[in-house]
Amino acid sequence: MTEKELREIKRHLRPEKCNIPKIVGCFVNENKTIISRISQSILLEDTVVAEKLLGVMRKTLSGTLGTNLVDIPFSTKQVSDSAEHALLMKLVKTELADKDVLESFYEKVIESVKIDGNYVILLANDRYDVFSYGKDGEEGESCEMFSYVICAVCPVKNPAEALSFGEADSLFHLLSPSSVLSAPELGFMFPSFDDRRTNIYNALYYTRSTSESYPDFTERVFAAAPIMPPKIQKATFSECLSGALSEECSLDVVMSVRGKLEEMIEAHKESKDPEPLTVSKATVNSVLEDIGVTPEKIEKLGEVFDEEFGKNAELSPKNIVSLKKVELTTPEVSIKVDPEHRDVISTDVINGVKYVMIRVTGPVEVNGINISIEE
Repeated sequence: MTEKELREIKRHLRPEKCNIPKIVGCFVNENKTIISRISQSILLEDTVVAEKLLGVMRKTLSGTLGTNLVDIPFSTKQVSDSAEHALLMKLVKTELADKDVLESFYEKVIESVKIDGNYVILLANDRYDVFSYGKDGEEGESCEMFSYVICAVCPVKNPAEALSFGEADSLFHLLSPSSVLSAPELGFMFPSFDDRRTNIYNALYYTRSTSESYPDFTERVFAAAPIMPPKIQKATFSECLSGALSEECSLDVVMSVRGKLEEMIEAHKESKDPEPLTVSKATVNSVLEDIGVTPEKIEKLGEVFDEEFGKNAELSPKNIVSLKKVELTTPEVSIKVDPEHRDVISTDVINGVKYVMIRVTGPVEVNGINISIEE
Protein backbone atom coordinates (compact mmCIF):
# COMPACT_ATOMS: atom_id res chain seq x y z
CA MET A 1 0.00 0.00 0.00
CA THR A 2 1.04 3.58 -0.58
CA GLU A 3 0.70 6.59 1.72
CA LYS A 4 -2.14 7.85 -0.47
CA GLU A 5 -4.05 4.56 -0.20
CA LEU A 6 -3.52 4.52 3.56
CA ARG A 7 -4.96 8.02 3.88
CA GLU A 8 -7.96 7.01 1.79
CA ILE A 9 -8.83 4.12 4.10
CA LYS A 10 -8.17 6.16 7.25
CA ARG A 11 -10.46 8.94 6.05
CA HIS A 12 -13.20 6.37 5.67
CA LEU A 13 -12.80 5.11 9.27
CA ARG A 14 -15.09 7.79 10.68
CA PRO A 15 -18.53 7.30 12.31
CA GLU A 16 -20.26 9.22 9.53
CA LYS A 17 -18.46 7.41 6.67
CA CYS A 18 -17.66 3.82 7.59
CA ASN A 19 -19.90 0.78 7.29
CA ILE A 20 -18.72 -0.87 10.50
CA PRO A 21 -21.81 -2.04 12.41
CA LYS A 22 -19.89 -3.04 15.53
CA ILE A 23 -16.49 -3.78 17.02
CA VAL A 24 -15.99 -7.24 18.45
CA GLY A 25 -13.21 -8.73 20.52
CA CYS A 26 -12.27 -10.08 23.92
CA PHE A 27 -10.66 -8.96 27.16
CA VAL A 28 -7.65 -11.12 28.13
CA ASN A 29 -6.14 -11.11 31.60
CA GLU A 30 -2.48 -11.53 32.56
CA ASN A 31 -3.00 -15.31 32.83
CA LYS A 32 -3.94 -15.47 29.13
CA THR A 33 -7.58 -16.19 29.99
CA ILE A 34 -10.52 -14.56 28.23
CA ILE A 35 -12.63 -13.00 30.98
CA SER A 36 -15.07 -11.13 28.75
CA ARG A 37 -16.16 -10.95 25.11
CA ILE A 38 -16.84 -7.63 23.44
CA SER A 39 -19.53 -6.67 20.94
CA GLN A 40 -20.06 -2.92 20.82
CA SER A 41 -22.25 -1.17 18.27
CA ILE A 42 -20.72 1.70 16.32
CA LEU A 43 -23.86 2.80 14.49
CA LEU A 44 -25.91 3.19 17.68
CA GLU A 45 -23.08 4.26 19.95
CA ASP A 46 -22.51 7.74 21.32
CA THR A 47 -20.60 9.70 18.64
CA VAL A 48 -17.68 10.49 20.95
CA VAL A 49 -17.30 6.85 22.01
CA ALA A 50 -17.61 5.67 18.40
CA GLU A 51 -14.95 8.14 17.26
CA LYS A 52 -12.62 7.03 20.06
CA LEU A 53 -13.05 3.35 19.16
CA LEU A 54 -12.51 4.01 15.47
CA GLY A 55 -9.50 6.14 16.42
CA VAL A 56 -7.97 3.06 18.03
CA MET A 57 -8.51 1.08 14.82
CA ARG A 58 -7.02 3.92 12.72
CA LYS A 59 -3.91 3.72 14.88
CA THR A 60 -3.11 0.37 13.27
CA LEU A 61 -2.72 2.27 9.98
CA SER A 62 -0.44 4.94 11.46
CA GLY A 63 3.30 5.42 11.49
CA THR A 64 5.75 5.03 8.64
CA LEU A 65 5.56 2.51 5.82
CA GLY A 66 8.51 0.17 6.08
CA THR A 67 8.99 1.02 9.75
CA ASN A 68 5.75 0.73 11.76
CA LEU A 69 3.81 -0.67 8.81
CA VAL A 70 5.17 -3.58 6.78
CA ASP A 71 3.72 -5.82 4.11
CA ILE A 72 3.17 -9.48 4.94
CA PRO A 73 3.03 -11.32 1.59
CA PHE A 74 1.32 -14.67 1.09
CA SER A 75 2.53 -17.18 -1.48
CA THR A 76 0.16 -18.78 -3.98
CA LYS A 77 0.42 -22.02 -1.99
CA GLN A 78 -0.54 -20.26 1.25
CA VAL A 79 -3.56 -18.64 -0.38
CA SER A 80 -4.73 -21.97 -1.79
CA ASP A 81 -4.32 -24.26 1.20
CA SER A 82 -2.84 -22.71 4.36
CA ALA A 83 -4.87 -22.71 7.58
CA GLU A 84 -3.63 -19.22 8.51
CA HIS A 85 -4.80 -17.56 5.29
CA ALA A 86 -8.05 -19.53 5.35
CA LEU A 87 -8.86 -18.23 8.85
CA LEU A 88 -8.21 -14.63 7.81
CA MET A 89 -10.49 -15.08 4.79
CA LYS A 90 -13.22 -16.50 7.04
CA LEU A 91 -13.03 -13.43 9.27
CA VAL A 92 -13.68 -11.25 6.22
CA LYS A 93 -16.31 -13.42 4.52
CA THR A 94 -18.35 -13.99 7.70
CA GLU A 95 -18.08 -10.27 8.54
CA LEU A 96 -16.99 -11.26 12.08
CA ALA A 97 -20.36 -12.89 12.74
CA ASP A 98 -19.19 -16.52 13.16
CA LYS A 99 -18.41 -17.20 16.83
CA ASP A 100 -16.35 -20.32 16.09
CA VAL A 101 -14.16 -18.42 13.64
CA LEU A 102 -13.66 -15.62 16.17
CA GLU A 103 -12.75 -18.06 18.95
CA SER A 104 -10.17 -19.76 16.69
CA PHE A 105 -8.64 -16.38 15.91
CA TYR A 106 -8.59 -15.28 19.57
CA GLU A 107 -6.82 -18.52 20.47
CA LYS A 108 -4.08 -17.90 17.91
CA VAL A 109 -3.50 -14.36 19.14
CA ILE A 110 -3.49 -15.29 22.83
CA GLU A 111 -0.99 -18.09 22.22
CA SER A 112 1.40 -15.77 20.43
CA VAL A 113 1.17 -12.34 22.08
CA LYS A 114 3.43 -11.55 25.02
CA ILE A 115 2.12 -8.38 26.67
CA ASP A 116 2.47 -7.70 30.40
CA GLY A 117 -0.85 -7.32 32.17
CA ASN A 118 -4.33 -7.25 30.67
CA TYR A 119 -5.11 -6.48 27.04
CA VAL A 120 -7.95 -6.55 24.54
CA ILE A 121 -8.17 -7.97 21.02
CA LEU A 122 -10.41 -5.76 18.87
CA LEU A 123 -11.72 -6.52 15.39
CA ALA A 124 -13.71 -4.44 12.93
CA ASN A 125 -15.05 -5.31 9.48
CA ASP A 126 -15.67 -2.51 7.03
CA ARG A 127 -17.10 -2.52 3.53
CA TYR A 128 -15.84 0.36 1.40
CA ASP A 129 -17.39 1.18 -1.96
CA VAL A 130 -14.35 2.14 -4.05
CA PHE A 131 -15.13 4.72 -6.73
CA SER A 132 -12.94 5.61 -9.68
CA TYR A 133 -11.80 9.17 -10.27
CA GLY A 134 -11.51 11.00 -13.57
CA LYS A 135 -8.62 13.22 -14.65
CA ASP A 136 -10.61 16.20 -13.43
CA GLY A 137 -10.79 14.67 -9.95
CA GLU A 138 -14.52 14.02 -10.20
CA GLU A 139 -15.87 10.82 -8.67
CA GLY A 140 -16.84 8.21 -11.24
CA GLU A 141 -18.43 4.78 -11.14
CA SER A 142 -17.99 2.17 -8.40
CA CYS A 143 -15.00 -0.13 -9.04
CA GLU A 144 -15.61 -2.73 -6.35
CA MET A 145 -16.75 -3.26 -2.78
CA PHE A 146 -13.59 -3.57 -0.67
CA SER A 147 -14.33 -5.69 2.41
CA TYR A 148 -11.55 -5.93 4.97
CA VAL A 149 -10.80 -6.60 8.63
CA ILE A 150 -8.74 -4.47 10.99
CA CYS A 151 -7.32 -6.00 14.17
CA ALA A 152 -5.85 -4.10 17.12
CA VAL A 153 -4.20 -5.59 20.21
CA CYS A 154 -4.28 -2.98 22.96
CA PRO A 155 -2.98 -3.05 26.55
CA VAL A 156 -5.51 -2.21 29.25
CA LYS A 157 -4.09 -0.32 32.18
CA ASN A 158 -5.40 0.51 35.65
CA PRO A 159 -4.31 4.02 36.66
CA ALA A 160 -3.49 4.84 40.25
CA GLU A 161 -6.12 6.29 42.55
CA ALA A 162 -6.57 10.03 42.13
CA LEU A 163 -8.53 12.92 43.58
CA SER A 164 -11.22 14.66 41.54
CA PHE A 165 -12.88 17.98 42.33
CA GLY A 166 -16.66 18.03 42.53
CA GLU A 167 -18.06 21.37 41.41
CA ALA A 168 -21.45 20.59 42.99
CA ASP A 169 -20.12 20.45 46.56
CA SER A 170 -16.71 22.11 46.08
CA LEU A 171 -14.98 19.11 47.63
CA PHE A 172 -12.33 16.63 46.54
CA HIS A 173 -13.43 13.01 46.14
CA LEU A 174 -11.54 9.79 45.55
CA LEU A 175 -11.77 8.91 41.87
CA SER A 176 -12.28 5.17 41.57
CA PRO A 177 -9.67 3.62 39.27
CA SER A 178 -11.03 1.87 36.18
CA SER A 179 -9.57 0.04 33.21
CA VAL A 180 -8.23 2.40 30.55
CA LEU A 181 -7.77 1.34 26.93
CA SER A 182 -4.30 2.16 25.59
CA ALA A 183 -3.14 2.62 22.00
CA PRO A 184 -2.52 -0.60 20.02
CA GLU A 185 0.82 -2.34 20.45
CA LEU A 186 0.28 -4.32 17.25
CA GLY A 187 -2.38 -5.06 14.68
CA PHE A 188 -3.05 -5.59 11.01
CA MET A 189 -5.33 -4.99 8.07
CA PHE A 190 -6.38 -7.83 5.76
CA PRO A 191 -6.66 -7.97 2.83
CA SER A 192 -4.44 -5.15 1.66
CA PHE A 193 -5.70 -2.22 -0.42
CA ASP A 194 -3.09 -2.22 -3.21
CA ASP A 195 -3.62 -0.10 -6.32
CA ARG A 196 -7.01 0.67 -4.75
CA ARG A 197 -8.01 -2.96 -5.17
CA THR A 198 -8.45 -5.99 -2.92
CA ASN A 199 -5.20 -7.94 -2.58
CA ILE A 200 -5.71 -11.21 -0.69
CA TYR A 201 -2.02 -11.98 -1.26
CA ASN A 202 -1.01 -9.32 1.24
CA ALA A 203 -1.67 -8.10 4.77
CA LEU A 204 -0.49 -4.82 6.27
CA TYR A 205 1.12 -5.43 9.68
CA TYR A 206 1.49 -2.73 12.36
CA THR A 207 3.74 -2.47 15.41
CA ARG A 208 3.93 0.60 17.63
CA SER A 209 7.47 -0.16 18.80
CA THR A 210 10.47 0.03 16.49
CA SER A 211 12.37 -2.47 18.65
CA GLU A 212 9.76 -5.25 18.91
CA SER A 213 8.10 -7.06 15.99
CA TYR A 214 6.29 -9.86 17.90
CA PRO A 215 7.67 -12.75 15.81
CA ASP A 216 5.41 -15.33 17.48
CA PHE A 217 2.38 -13.37 16.32
CA THR A 218 3.49 -13.16 12.69
CA GLU A 219 4.30 -16.87 12.72
CA ARG A 220 0.99 -17.99 14.27
CA VAL A 221 -1.36 -15.56 12.50
CA PHE A 222 0.32 -15.26 9.08
CA ALA A 223 2.74 -18.23 8.99
CA ALA A 224 5.33 -15.58 8.11
CA ALA A 225 9.02 -15.43 8.96
CA PRO A 226 10.03 -13.08 11.81
CA ILE A 227 10.36 -9.43 10.84
CA MET A 228 13.53 -7.67 11.92
CA PRO A 229 12.49 -4.58 13.95
CA PRO A 230 13.74 -1.20 12.62
CA LYS A 231 16.07 -0.61 15.58
CA ILE A 232 17.65 -4.02 15.04
CA GLN A 233 17.93 -3.29 11.31
CA LYS A 234 19.89 -0.12 12.08
CA ALA A 235 22.21 -1.86 14.54
CA THR A 236 22.73 -4.77 12.14
CA PHE A 237 23.47 -2.50 9.18
CA SER A 238 25.97 -0.54 11.29
CA GLU A 239 27.72 -3.79 12.27
CA CYS A 240 27.76 -4.92 8.62
CA LEU A 241 29.34 -1.64 7.54
CA SER A 242 32.03 -1.51 10.23
CA GLY A 243 32.77 -5.24 10.08
CA ALA A 244 33.03 -5.57 6.30
CA LEU A 245 34.83 -2.29 5.59
CA SER A 246 37.11 -2.54 8.68
CA GLU A 247 39.94 0.01 8.24
CA GLU A 248 38.11 1.71 5.35
CA CYS A 249 35.14 2.52 7.59
CA SER A 250 36.26 6.09 8.22
CA LEU A 251 34.28 9.12 9.35
CA ASP A 252 34.19 10.36 5.76
CA VAL A 253 32.80 7.04 4.48
CA VAL A 254 30.11 6.82 7.18
CA MET A 255 29.05 10.45 6.67
CA SER A 256 29.07 9.99 2.90
CA VAL A 257 26.82 6.92 3.11
CA ARG A 258 24.44 8.82 5.35
CA GLY A 259 24.52 11.82 3.02
CA LYS A 260 23.86 9.71 -0.10
CA LEU A 261 20.87 7.98 1.52
CA GLU A 262 19.57 11.34 2.69
CA GLU A 263 19.79 12.63 -0.89
CA MET A 264 17.87 9.58 -2.11
CA ILE A 265 15.11 10.22 0.44
CA GLU A 266 14.80 13.89 -0.59
CA ALA A 267 14.79 13.00 -4.31
CA HIS A 268 12.09 10.38 -3.72
CA LYS A 269 10.03 12.89 -1.78
CA GLU A 270 10.30 15.46 -4.59
CA SER A 271 9.41 12.87 -7.25
CA LYS A 272 6.12 12.17 -5.41
CA ASP A 273 6.50 8.49 -6.28
CA PRO A 274 3.68 6.74 -4.36
CA GLU A 275 5.74 3.59 -3.79
CA PRO A 276 7.88 3.57 -0.62
CA LEU A 277 11.62 4.05 -1.13
CA THR A 278 13.71 0.95 -0.40
CA VAL A 279 17.42 0.17 -0.26
CA SER A 280 18.83 -3.11 -1.60
CA LYS A 281 22.31 -4.60 -1.55
CA ALA A 282 22.83 -3.19 -5.06
CA THR A 283 21.91 0.29 -3.80
CA VAL A 284 24.45 0.10 -0.97
CA ASN A 285 27.13 -1.24 -3.33
CA SER A 286 26.51 1.64 -5.73
CA VAL A 287 26.82 4.21 -2.92
CA LEU A 288 30.11 2.68 -1.74
CA GLU A 289 31.50 2.64 -5.29
CA ASP A 290 30.67 6.33 -5.67
CA ILE A 291 32.65 7.25 -2.56
CA GLY A 292 35.71 5.19 -3.48
CA VAL A 293 35.49 2.08 -1.28
CA THR A 294 37.64 -0.73 -2.72
CA PRO A 295 35.88 -3.53 -4.66
CA GLU A 296 37.09 -6.17 -2.19
CA LYS A 297 35.41 -4.43 0.73
CA ILE A 298 32.21 -3.87 -1.28
CA GLU A 299 32.07 -7.56 -2.15
CA LYS A 300 32.59 -8.45 1.51
CA LEU A 301 29.77 -6.14 2.57
CA GLY A 302 27.47 -7.73 -0.01
CA GLU A 303 28.12 -11.17 1.46
CA VAL A 304 27.46 -9.97 5.01
CA PHE A 305 24.34 -8.07 3.86
CA ASP A 306 22.88 -11.27 2.37
CA GLU A 307 23.70 -13.25 5.52
CA GLU A 308 22.07 -10.77 7.90
CA PHE A 309 19.08 -9.53 5.90
CA GLY A 310 18.56 -12.28 3.35
CA LYS A 311 19.05 -12.29 -0.42
CA ASN A 312 16.95 -9.76 -2.32
CA ALA A 313 16.21 -7.90 0.93
CA GLU A 314 14.89 -4.36 0.56
CA LEU A 315 15.09 -2.03 3.55
CA SER A 316 13.66 1.37 4.30
CA PRO A 317 16.58 3.87 4.36
CA LYS A 318 15.02 5.49 7.43
CA ASN A 319 15.52 2.19 9.26
CA ILE A 320 19.28 1.99 8.67
CA VAL A 321 20.52 5.58 9.07
CA SER A 322 19.81 8.28 11.64
CA LEU A 323 18.43 11.28 9.80
CA LYS A 324 17.67 13.49 12.79
CA LYS A 325 21.05 13.38 14.47
CA VAL A 326 24.75 12.73 14.07
CA GLU A 327 26.26 11.25 17.20
CA LEU A 328 29.87 10.26 17.90
CA THR A 329 30.62 8.19 20.96
CA THR A 330 33.77 6.99 22.68
CA PRO A 331 34.03 5.21 26.05
CA GLU A 332 34.53 8.63 27.66
CA VAL A 333 32.65 11.14 25.51
CA SER A 334 29.43 11.47 23.52
CA ILE A 335 29.09 14.23 20.92
CA LYS A 336 25.84 15.20 19.18
CA VAL A 337 25.94 17.37 16.08
CA ASP A 338 23.17 18.99 14.06
CA PRO A 339 23.05 17.04 10.75
CA GLU A 340 23.08 20.33 8.82
CA HIS A 341 26.50 21.13 10.32
CA ARG A 342 28.09 17.68 10.12
CA ASP A 343 31.00 19.16 8.15
CA VAL A 344 32.40 20.67 11.39
CA ILE A 345 33.51 17.18 12.49
CA SER A 346 36.76 15.58 11.39
CA THR A 347 39.26 13.04 12.67
CA ASP A 348 43.04 13.24 12.85
CA VAL A 349 46.08 11.49 14.25
CA ILE A 350 48.60 13.82 15.93
CA ASN A 351 51.85 12.40 17.24
CA GLY A 352 50.32 8.92 17.15
CA VAL A 353 47.23 9.94 19.16
CA LYS A 354 43.77 9.73 17.59
CA TYR A 355 41.51 12.80 17.86
CA VAL A 356 37.95 13.76 16.97
CA MET A 357 38.10 17.41 15.91
CA ILE A 358 35.16 19.86 16.10
CA ARG A 359 35.51 23.17 14.33
CA VAL A 360 33.99 25.97 16.44
CA THR A 361 31.88 28.44 14.46
CA GLY A 362 30.18 30.30 17.32
CA PRO A 363 29.92 30.64 21.10
CA VAL A 364 30.83 27.60 23.23
CA GLU A 365 29.01 26.80 26.47
CA VAL A 366 29.87 24.36 29.26
CA ASN A 367 26.90 23.61 31.51
CA GLY A 368 25.26 26.80 30.24
CA ILE A 369 28.33 29.00 30.86
CA ASN A 370 30.05 30.73 27.95
CA ILE A 371 33.73 29.92 27.77
CA SER A 372 36.52 31.52 25.79
CA ILE A 373 38.97 29.65 23.56
CA GLU A 374 42.30 31.43 23.30
CA GLU A 375 44.90 30.93 20.56
